[in-house]
Order: sequence, then C-alpha cells, then structure tokens
Amino acid sequence: MRAESPSAAGWRQWAGLAVLALPTALLGLDVTALYLVVPSLTADLRPTATETLWIMDAYGFLIAGFLITMGTLGDRIGRRRLLMIGMVAFAAASVFAAFAPSAPWLIVARGLLGVAGATLMPSTLSLISNMFTDARQRAMAIGVWATMFALGMAAGPVVGGVLVAHFWWGAAFLLAVPVGVVVLAAAPLLLPEFRSGTGRLDLWSVALSLLALLPIIYAIKHVAAHGIDLQSGAAALLGAGAAFAFVLRQLRLPEPLLDIGLLRSRSFSAALAVLFIGLVGFGGVMYLVTQYLQLVAGLSPTAAGLWMGPPALAMLIGGIGAPLLAGRVPPGVVMAATLAVSLIGYGLLARSGTDGKPAVVIGFAFVYLALGVIPALGTDIVVGAAPATRSGSAAALSETVQEFGIAAGVALLGSLTTAVYRSAVETPAGVSRHTAELYGDSLAGADAVADQLPAGALEQARAAFTSGLDITAITAGAAIAVASIVCYRTLRHIRPIGSAAPEPEPLASQQRR
Repeated sequence: MRAESPSAAGWRQWAGLAVLALPTALLGLDVTALYLVVPSLTADLRPTATETLWIMDAYGFLIAGFLITMGTLGDRIGRRRLLMIGMVAFAAASVFAAFAPSAPWLIVARGLLGVAGATLMPSTLSLISNMFTDARQRAMAIGVWATMFALGMAAGPVVGGVLVAHFWWGAAFLLAVPVGVVVLAAAPLLLPEFRSGTGRLDLWSVALSLLALLPIIYAIKHVAAHGIDLQSGAAALLGAGAAFAFVLRQLRLPEPLLDIGLLRSRSFSAALAVLFIGLVGFGGVMYLVTQYLQLVAGLSPTAAGLWMGPPALAMLIGGIGAPLLAGRVPPGVVMAATLAVSLIGYGLLARSGTDGKPAVVIGFAFVYLALGVIPALGTDIVVGAAPATRSGSAAALSETVQEFGIAAGVALLGSLTTAVYRSAVETPAGVSRHTAELYGDSLAGADAVADQLPAGALEQARAAFTSGLDITAITAGAAIAVASIVCYRTLRHIRPIGSAAPEPEPLASQQRR
C-alpha cells in the first residue's frame, strides 16, 4: 500500500486536474455519442445488426484490450508523454471515423480510436494519483475524474443528437480536434511527468493479453449472431488458453506487464468485480434506452438527448457526493447501498411498455446514480491499494474492467434484446426479401424500412423490442442485486476515507519482492 503524504495539493494540481478532465470527458462522450446517432448512421451506411454492435463495441473492446499494455508503457516512458502522444492519435482517428465511407471502415476507425483511447485513460488516472497524495483530496479528485467521464457519457447522447440534427452523424467525432489542441498546449505547463521502471515492455505479454481478450470478444459476438457452434467454442478456448499462459508469464517476470499480485488483495479484486458488474448493467441499459426513446417513443435525436439530460443530475450528485459521504461512512457500505437503490430503476425499466417514456427516464435516473458513485469510490479503492510505482498498472486494470464492462453490457444485453425481438416478430406478408430481412433483424432495421411496411407492422416491432428491454432490465437487475451483496460483504471493512486505520492487508506482490 502506498504511504499517504500529508501535503495538500495547490492550485497547480487542481488546474492540472481540469486539463485531465478534458480527455476524460471526451473518452466518455465517445462511448455514448453514437447511441442517438445509430438511426441516422443506419440510414446512411446500412449496417447489419451485427455490424451495428461492432460499431458500438469496437471502441470499448480495443480500449479494454490495450489498457494494461498502455498503463505499463506509461510507467516506463512517462505518463504525461503517453497522454500527449495518445491525444494526437485520438484526434487523427476521430477525423478518420467522421468521414468513414462504409460500415466496415467505421468499425476500423472505432477500433483505432480504442487503441488511442487506451493511452489516455490510464495516463489521466495515474497522474491524478501522483498529483494528489492526501487521501481525502485524492478521493475527491478521483470523484471529479469519474464524474467527468460519466458526464461525458451523459452528454454523449445530447451532443450526438444535436450534431446529427444540424450536421451529419460524423460530426460527433470531430469534437476531439479542439479538445486535443487545448490538452497539448496545457499539459507541459500544468502536468508533472512521472515514470517508474526501466525494463523493456515484454512484447510476448502484450501479445498474450490481446490473444486472451480478443478471441473471447469474438466468441461473444459470434454466439449473439449465430448461436453456440464449433467456431465460437474454438475462439473461447483459444482466449482461455492465452489468458492462462499470460498469467503464468506474469508470475515469472521480474517486471510484469500486469502485477498479478494486486489481484490477491481481497479489497482490490472485490472492487474490480463490483465495477465490472455495475458497468455491464449501465452500458447495456443506456444503449437500449436511447434506442427506446427514438425508435419506440418516436423522439428526434435532439429531443431524445434532452430527455436523457435530467437523469444525469443524479449521476453528478453521486459522483461528487460519494467521496464526501465516504469520509464519514465506509465506502463499501455507500457503494452497496447505492447499488441496492438502483434496483428501483431496473424495476421501472422492466415495466416500461411502448408508452412508458416517463417510467424509462425516471428508471434510468436511478441507474445513473449508481454510475456516479461506483466508479468514483471503486476506482479510489483500486488505485489506493497499489504502490505509487504501479499506479499506472492499477489504473489501467481498473479502466480495463470498466471499459470491458460497458462494452460487454452493450454486447450481452443488446444481444439478449435482439434475440427476444427476433423470436417475437413475425415477418409481414407482401414485402420484399430485403425488407423482410431488415425487419426481422432489429427494430432499427424495421424503422429504416418503415415506409415499405404494411399497417401495424412497425407497432409490432416496437412491442417486440420493448419485451426485450423488459427481460434485459430484469436480467441486469438480478446481476446488480448480486453485486450489492458482494460489495457489502467484502468491502464494508474499509474505513471511511482519510480516517485513521490499522495497517492494511499486504499485497502479495510486495510480499514476493
């Protein structure tokens, strides 16, 4: 555990936090900006349902795949330097995405954005842990960081809706250019450089980490589109074997890509598990709610984005208020209670119906509340458990879990809703084969060919989608209930932030050394 310094942060550190907030909010915005752009994008590029999910997920999955590598790379070459390199790459990839001519090219562009984004996320979080050494100030700074990421996610649908209404879907990506200019100008003045470790990056570990994650991602996607078969099973086995080999290699290396010993801390591992489950529920539900407001409730992209604005206030309250409350109440208790309260939201979403717009928005506000609290306190537990020299690796692992959780939520819960939709709709008679395929594939496809459908067919598609949303909300709520129990049982012993505490459990990695 890192020893805490009593020195308080000054104006330079808080100004530096403002600089770090810009790429953090931009990364959150890129996660969700496409949610309200999907109908416009679908009408222009005509992706299949599987291609649409890849457009949504390629960004988050490749961030998750490269975060551990980039977090360790930042420890070696300098966290500020990696931040600036990543900002240039992110802006360039954003321009590529904005002008992608087809769905496959947009998937490639989103993947490049994910690789570039993986350089930014651990850099921002690990720099915060270096700049703020006082426990209470660090918790507040991480709370601001988590809130900015969540605000970016909350603003994504609004920004995406406004831009698509006045320009075209690609305009949502171009916001990265002015943000990049500001960050590149301010970073050398306000952000300190920090590096640790002199060993070279182990390329075999990098390869194994990617070989572990990407085949498993492919298996999930393939099962969602085609069901369980030999191809998906082989991909899953390949990923599992690579993961096992990756762990064995990390245990043998003196300078591992990922310090496996960190996972032997009960608090560290439990916080990661809660972060993952919470973000799975949020990622999937947000994707479906944005579709509901446009394709079921019939709102324009701008109106749908504005309807999702008020629930973001709950997230803002949670992200800023949670570190303050956790100074008096154990953070594990605060997290568990928030997850339990968010179950109200999943219950409301499960009873939405085709005319349940207010219930959907109110329910989503409860989900947003958890989004503010869980990343703020969970991330502080994870980063606070790591020594300063490994904060980049710890930050990367925390971000890997969160990004993978959001992307997995879109893939798993989105696929569950799609499966329910496909089983519930009946192809209308008298339409072309192409129209029938789009209609039976997804609600977005049905909406794209609405002018070719007989009376009542679109309403049937909306009812089928809503049935999928109901079942998905129940499934996600059950997982959140389990996470709340796990959180309380494993994290309630952590004392309030900044309070005097006994010596914490030693990390296995430190014992080993």
